[in-house]
Amino acid sequence: MNYIDPHIHAISRTTDDYEAMRDAGIVAIIEPAFWLGQPRTQVGSFQDYFSSLVGWERFRASQFGIQHYCTIGLNSKEANNEPLAEQVMELLPLYLGKEGVVAVGEIGYDDQTAAEDRFFRQQLEMAKDADLPVMIHTPHRDKKQGTTRSMDVCEEYKLSPDMVVIDHNNEETVREVLKRGFWAAFTIYPHTKMGSERMVEIVKQYGPERIIVNSAADWGVSDPLAVPKTANLMRKMGIPEEHIRLTCYQNALDSYGKSGQMKERDWLQPDRVDQRQKFSGNSVLRGGQTPKVDGSSDIVEN
Repeated sequence: MNYIDPHIHAISRTTDDYEAMRDAGIVAIIEPAFWLGQPRTQVGSFQDYFSSLVGWERFRASQFGIQHYCTIGLNSKEANNEPLAEQVMELLPLYLGKEGVVAVGEIGYDDQTAAEDRFFRQQLEMAKDADLPVMIHTPHRDKKQGTTRSMDVCEEYKLSPDMVVIDHNNEETVREVLKRGFWAAFTIYPHTKMGSERMVEIVKQYGPERIIVNSAADWGVSDPLAVPKTANLMRKMGIPEEHIRLTCYQNALDSYGKSGQMKERDWLQPDRVDQRQKFSGNSVLRGGQTPKVDGSSDIVEN
């Protein structure tokens, strides 16, 4: 089975991770804009970061046979630096129309401050103007309250629930998210947040409709193979294969495919992998390494 990981911070991962992901059946990923572990202090840092998501990282993934998409937005943690956030707001429209951008995100609440609310609302307006889906980051603290508030604001702005993915759900939030018609995504982390075993129980209880499994693997302790590993556990626990396909592949395609940027033919009829290619003069290889070239038995030294 093919898999999509619709929330992974691949810029934090290694080329070994990309190879392992492709070997495990991951054919496409979505990389949401997020914070870097420490606050950025200049708008130029955001500009270079957004450029890497639509440029180098998209190229890097392609060199391992994975289709790369991204979401662009100001994350809630950095919305509280209001002077800087205002500059980022001016920058965002320049990137929302770039190739491979499938949503505005990940946006929402962290500490649920007035500043976070202000910039969340501005970005919802941008999503409406660009006719893009929205990826919502639900807060780690007061998650239920923050999740409800996020959906309330989306409805206030008359966003259709099927254009909004509510991410980082758990047992406390999933019922309301599904009842209100939003997509419910789940972050699978080792030993925290939502584990694979808990994910299986949620699919057993609620079925596969509008449920999305992702890894959110980043620079912390996380697993870029969380989606295929969860799928395999579902099989072991007797979850129907169609339910696995929906939660680990099709629902991600249906939700983010509304952007018009993400199509199944992108990976069913892909460009061939040719690691002799370069991006801005850079290759994923180093001197003396042998490039992989699909459909070729030639050995070409880099």
